[in-house]
Amino acid sequence: MEKPAICGGKPACSAPVQYGKQYIDDADIHAVTEVLKSDFLTCGPQIPALEKKFCEITGAKYAVAVSNGTAALHCACLAADIGPGDEVITTPITFAASANCVSYCGAKPVFADIDPETYNIDPGAVEACITEKTKAVIPVHYTGQAVAYDEIASICKKHGLILIQDAAHAIGTRYKGSPIGSLGDMTCFSSHPVKTVTSGEGGVITTNDEGLYKKLLLARSHGITRDRSLMAHPSDDPWYYEMVSLGYNYRLTDMQAALLSSQLDKLSVFSARRKDIVARYDEAFRRVDGIIVQKEIPESDTTRHLYILQLDPEVLTCSRRRFFDAMNAENIHCQVHYIPVYLLPYYQKLGYPAGLCPKAERLYERIISIPLYYSLTDEQVEEVISAVRKICAYYHK
Repeated sequence: MEKPAICGGKPACSAPVQYGKQYIDDADIHAVTEVLKSDFLTCGPQIPALEKKFCEITGAKYAVAVSNGTAALHCACLAADIGPGDEVITTPITFAASANCVSYCGAKPVFADIDPETYNIDPGAVEACITEKTKAVIPVHYTGQAVAYDEIASICKKHGLILIQDAAHAIGTRYKGSPIGSLGDMTCFSSHPVKTVTSGEGGVITTNDEGLYKKLLLARSHGITRDRSLMAHPSDDPWYYEMVSLGYNYRLTDMQAALLSSQLDKLSVFSARRKDIVARYDEAFRRVDGIIVQKEIPESDTTRHLYILQLDPEVLTCSRRRFFDAMNAENIHCQVHYIPVYLLPYYQKLGYPAGLCPKAERLYERIISIPLYYSLTDEQVEEVISAVRKICAYYHK
């Protein structure tokens, strides 16, 4: 029996369209299979090979592969010596990890409000949040669009703050022609399956600072080193190592590294397809009454991870939930990115009040993420557009 559409008529799609999806080809499978046949499943040659490729793509001097994007952020905070008594400024419109990495270190996340048009953190709000306890800023390249980097970097330089970029969404994005990953003190990436490139789970931190690089290596692997320059009691014994700090087991396996390396070979193709879909969405939705399209700064050459629709309550009679359900009835599966972090129960218990970032809260009440991924077909793109138009027309005031 055919599933009925909430706003009437036949559903736009006969088969469900997911909001995000990985793309794995024969080259990816071959890369992983070759590792499975090799002598090393972890701590092997695929790790430095991946890190070298990541440096080539981003223009960074150093790259450290880790087990996931959250581990990347945590390692960056550890390398920055963030700890109890410190404050770190970030955005509330992000996944919880952007703040959790600060909490892991015993420091306090401070949330700065967003630009209501780009949805990225507002540099002016960042500066307004700075106190004598502020140690770092973690701006998030939300949806893949670059933040106003020059302004944020200038603020950090002025106040002596460490700049850790959360680029979980932004592999392939450039700011003023420079790849995200080549700028700032450290930049953290994610390779979760819904991201542009994937290793199943995985993350990478890039930096141009050798000192930070060595700290990142220690944070990744238990604080254990064979680097004589870091040892308290160097030895020529071939088995000798020292634990010189308290680190974690955040290592990436060679299978994951091989998969991510193979995926990076397709980054330009993935990026081009995502840009094409975004351009088609932008053209279509700018003409749909009831939809507000995310604006981009001209400095950002964006490889978009998410496509966000903002629903206009002045035009539409439906709630966001009703719109979400109507899209689902059309076999278009959507998501919402994100609940403001400080509204999550854990942070509410810590005393963060509702209303802290009113622009972020207002945006959250209106947004919905629609399908965007490499293997989304032209026909599916048109089906998504058709479903949005249909629902907006049905619920138009």
